[in-house]
Amino acid sequence: MAGKFELRVGVSGQFSFVLKAGNGQVILVSEQYKSKASAQNGIASVQRNGVDDARFQRKVSKKGKPYFLLVATNGQVIGQSEEYSSDAALENGIASVKKHVVNAKVEEA
Repeated sequence: MAGKFELRVGVSGQFSFVLKAGNGQVILVSEQYKSKASAQNGIASVQRNGVDDARFQRKVSKKGKPYFLLVATNGQVIGQSEEYSSDAALENGIASVKKHVVNAKVEEA
């Protein structure tokens, strides 16, 4: 199954999106955007940058759990993962983003 972006508007009126794998699992969460157009630009940025391993920053949370940030060429964070149980699970999450961003459709939730 193909992945998809779900574009959402929150109770505050701000927009965000998530990237879901083909099985429906959320693999990337965006920041909040003031406009729908800005969120759509964020999705386009994830699609461009999400295939380049150099754009993924591997991090460790305060709880000692690995997670990643996806950053644009200007260094701005455009998405974040969940916290993973292991480095191997983290690498699987990055591989899933790379696999799904290419053909992911955008749906409004």
